[in-house]
Amino acid sequence: MTTTENATGPWDASGLHSVGRLPMRALRRVPDIELDGAWDFQLLPTPTSPLGLVWKKVQVPSLWTMQEDLADGDVPHYTNVPMPFDEVPPQVPAHNPTGVYRRVIQLAPVPGRRTVLHVGAASGLLRVVVNDRSVGSSSDSHLAAEFDITEAVVPGTNRIDLRVAKWSSASYLEDQDHWWQSGLTRPVHLYTVPDIALADVSAVADYDPETGRGDLQVDVSTTGLDHLYDVGGWSVRIEVLDRSVRLPVSPRLGTRTLPLPSLDRSVRPEPLLPDDFMDLLSINAAGAPVPPEFRAIPATMTKLPEPAAPAGRAAFSLSDLPVTPWSAEVPRLEDLVVHLVAPDGSVADEARVRVGFRRVRVEGRDLLVNGKRILIQGVARHDVDPKTGRVMSRERHLAELSLLKRFNVNAIRTSHYPNDPQVLDLCDELGLYVIDEADVEGHAFASTIADDPAYLSEIVERVSRMVLRDRNHPSVISWSLGNETGYGSAHDAAAGWIRRFDPTRPLHYEGAISTDWHSGHAVSDILCPMYPALASLTGYSADPRADRPLITCEYAFSMGNGTGGLSDYWELFESLPGLQGGFIWQFTDHSLDRDGDGRLRYGGDFGDETHNGPMLVNGVVFPDLTPKPALFEARGLFSPVRVVSDAEKARAGTLRIRNRQSFADLGTYTLELRVETPTGPAGAVSVPTPEVAAGAEGTINIPDRIRQLLAAGPALALTLTVRTREDALWAPAGTEVAAEQVTFPQAPVRLPAAPARRPVLSVDGEGDLVHPLLRRSPQLSLWRALTCHDKSFSLDNRFVRSGFFQLTPVDVEVKETGDGAVVTTRYEAAFGDEVTHRRTITALADGDWVLAEQVTLPEGTRDGLRVGMEFELVDGFEDAGWVGLGPWENYPDRRASALLGAWESPIDDLAVPYLLPQENGTRGEVTALTLTGPAGTVRTTHPTPLHMNVGRYRVSEIEAAEHWWELPPSDNTVVHLDIAHRGLGTAVLGPDTHPRHRLTGSEYAWEWRLTLEQSD
Repeated sequence: MTTTENATGPWDASGLHSVGRLPMRALRRVPDIELDGAWDFQLLPTPTSPLGLVWKKVQVPSLWTMQEDLADGDVPHYTNVPMPFDEVPPQVPAHNPTGVYRRVIQLAPVPGRRTVLHVGAASGLLRVVVNDRSVGSSSDSHLAAEFDITEAVVPGTNRIDLRVAKWSSASYLEDQDHWWQSGLTRPVHLYTVPDIALADVSAVADYDPETGRGDLQVDVSTTGLDHLYDVGGWSVRIEVLDRSVRLPVSPRLGTRTLPLPSLDRSVRPEPLLPDDFMDLLSINAAGAPVPPEFRAIPATMTKLPEPAAPAGRAAFSLSDLPVTPWSAEVPRLEDLVVHLVAPDGSVADEARVRVGFRRVRVEGRDLLVNGKRILIQGVARHDVDPKTGRVMSRERHLAELSLLKRFNVNAIRTSHYPNDPQVLDLCDELGLYVIDEADVEGHAFASTIADDPAYLSEIVERVSRMVLRDRNHPSVISWSLGNETGYGSAHDAAAGWIRRFDPTRPLHYEGAISTDWHSGHAVSDILCPMYPALASLTGYSADPRADRPLITCEYAFSMGNGTGGLSDYWELFESLPGLQGGFIWQFTDHSLDRDGDGRLRYGGDFGDETHNGPMLVNGVVFPDLTPKPALFEARGLFSPVRVVSDAEKARAGTLRIRNRQSFADLGTYTLELRVETPTGPAGAVSVPTPEVAAGAEGTINIPDRIRQLLAAGPALALTLTVRTREDALWAPAGTEVAAEQVTFPQAPVRLPAAPARRPVLSVDGEGDLVHPLLRRSPQLSLWRALTCHDKSFSLDNRFVRSGFFQLTPVDVEVKETGDGAVVTTRYEAAFGDEVTHRRTITALADGDWVLAEQVTLPEGTRDGLRVGMEFELVDGFEDAGWVGLGPWENYPDRRASALLGAWESPIDDLAVPYLLPQENGTRGEVTALTLTGPAGTVRTTHPTPLHMNVGRYRVSEIEAAEHWWELPPSDNTVVHLDIAHRGLGTAVLGPDTHPRHRLTGSEYAWEWRLTLEQSD
């Protein structure tokens, strides 16, 4: 073969039928030769294009679409629902970029051993060629493909080609709302096994919550023995829980058939069988009464033979085992060692499996783990790394899952494909429940593809391969048939296979219930809707037809500044029968930094057309795993500890807490109390952790030091901090995992009256305050930089219709009074509606004013974004301090976990840099604000708590930018103080903010104090 040829014999170009791929198995082999690292690479326009003469170097695993020097214009391409080409199933685009990876290695094959090539995952249609010999193909982009290449390799130099075509007919099943990318995404290696070896190990570790004991079923299959009628003494030994059990490998049995009639007529044959005895086979099978004349016939003659044990196997059953059950809270694992023992007693092959004893059941409307109802505090997880795309390291996996554990997340959904086995290993070890989802999403053709016979076998195979690979993981508590592929006969077939093969786990599939929550029982044991309205949840809980647990597969859409209303969901999940939580969409933003310049990009930024823009920037963490404020909100709602007593009890000396966990007591946590005051936290004291069983309540006796602080002065709140007691893989000892508060009523704040001696008013002819620190005097503000959810199509341009994005003064009246002035400004909004702002200014001293505001909005105003004041300061302010909710950003419908206290922050750190610039950085319930820097000090005081926002950019500047990194550095300080600010909601996909968090009034009035002190 010359270097320009690319023909390898017959293969399946559709990708709907794998060729030469070994069966999937749970057993994982240790590599003999790691093939990660440098490979030669060419990118061809089609799978059949001739190879060129020039090879480039590429690292495996990697995506060629993430490397501009390799991609030849084949860039990351983002679509949500549509396919990125115009063809329909099963057609394949004519332009089909194909990466050819080549590696030359030295091998010394050993007689009696098989050589297997393992490709961890290939994004596209994989074709394997070894020494010019076509070995096989595979198209499941998120599961490993293994090929026996024994007959293709030779002693000495061997050449391996891995050819990945971007598109195939199977691509229509991978339309999964993320970047379309191509390459080799998981490790590649070779391993060898003896001709007689372990083929697979299945371990079902059951736990009986009634007896507290465990049962273990281990099914071991082999290769090289299943064709033998006499296995010659081969056996399997298992070792677990200090037990060792050995069983022979089952031989092949002869096929049973009816005997031939005798042709010998030389002697009279003796009667051997009762008359009509064959009738008893069907009579017994039917459970019908046995006629008297047949009752004397031995039962052994009238029963159909039981199915024979499969050849080449050993099946172990261990019962009544003393075990500690596995759960996400107590992830206890046991080591299972499996030996294949040769006739001479030597160990021919070995496998090690970590098992967790646990039982998962759906009983009525409850999902039970080990007999107890659990709450799913989950997130949906995609594979995404900003620098490598879908190529994930173990370090990244551990960092992600550890972060989730530290924020009290207890479950992941592997949306929308099986994750790397390392993820499940870590979930087993760290303690996370998993809904394992098959690599099936035909979103663009969801109405037809699941009933298309061409896709039947591929859908079933993708589901079954996932189950075969992951069945030994205790963390996997449910199988998902995929996502957004409608509901068709292929789902029924896949569900039927799972129910027969693995009856220990319930099934999950949203497509079967999306239009009718009382349907789809054949394929989904869990009701798993997307983005449900709160009213639908309360309705389902009260519906007598409801017969399954409801666990949302996606909710709380977290695009941009969103996730509003999460606490409303959890109020229902924790109080109503049949509701058990769900999976926040989603964990990580999908934005990419392909060029390594720190400038994250979303759909369309690589020239990809058509695209869905920033729709994939919807995580509760940024791509570098920095938590967004939404994740802090979730952390509080998911806390293992909840304070259930009030301020009166706290002042009396006790704090009542509830253990929200399902299995563990609170012994793994330490507790600390502190008092929040207007000048900062005081009196941090460690307190003993009470013995509180899962689901129970206990009492903390508040130390005298804390009680004295509560009695001595103004206390805003009592804060209970929860930390880990011991080092763990996911967090060091002392890691804060939650903070709960009891807040105290505050005495009303009165602003000072005008002094007897009137100071200089410092108001110009337009009614604006004048001071050297003011770049712009406080002005009425009714607009925020629209969030993604504000712009949702479902809100029908509601806010733009108000015209409040533009307020033009048309008339200003300034009237001086005895102690100040009254300024009345009449504005015209963008579409001609009138807005009136009346301000009464009372001068207390030079640069010190009390401002009483009255705002009248147009009649018929039914919703708005904010009502408040905006002003700007000159350069030279660096730090902010405030008394109110913090420390992280919070909004009216996303502040259940925010803490009341006195907080400090550099002004530059107050903003939240959502990639698509929008409203950000607000803090609520603020009664005092202080801004400091070389220029001076600015203070504001608010008897009625306000929403505070301090940043570097005007609303117009934020709205004009398409990426956060487009905003230039700025020393400007822009301050917003709002008497009313709208909630965030999740209207892009899901409910808008609750009506109580919408601005429906037309009259607003409040007062505040502004004090400006210029530095000397």
